[in-house]
Amino acid sequence: MGAAPSRVADVSEPAGVTDRLPEDLDVTAYVGPYAFPNPTRRRGIALVHFAAAAVAVAAWVSTDSGAFIGAAALLTAAGIIHVSAGWRLAVDENEALVTAVRTVGFPVGHASAQLAFRGLRSRPTWRVLLYSADDPPTRRGLVELDAVTGDPLGHFVEENPEDWSDMV
Repeated sequence: MGAAPSRVADVSEPAGVTDRLPEDLDVTAYVGPYAFPNPTRRRGIALVHFAAAAVAVAAWVSTDSGAFIGAAALLTAAGIIHVSAGWRLAVDENEALVTAVRTVGFPVGHASAQLAFRGLRSRPTWRVLLYSADDPPTRRGLVELDAVTGDPLGHFVEENPEDWSDMV
């Protein structure tokens, strides 16, 4: 069989269609601080799992079907996992940035914080990437902090290997 003929899709825009922002959109307007969702929300999901497990046990008692008791066991296990992973964040991203700056020991310009989870119980940790305040940045560092206690778990600092000569 021969190869199918190649077709190139017409990607031109129809007449009158443009790509622009709405006029009422003010990208400079401050909306407010961003609050990262707390992992304690997982505890609410655990309650849903436990309630569904109770319904499955009731169905098992009334029907004597082994499938319901198996479902109840799985739902209970899922609920336990969600309860154990429902850590309360004691450190927000601003506190994580301050602690990271103290940890690296150099004046910081640009920085970025990311919430990650580690381990079987999904313990939250902040990973903070920092660049020195000079222009262009000559140093960079990475700090990992426990988001429950605020303790630094480890850090790495190095001379910035990136070539920023085109940016200045």
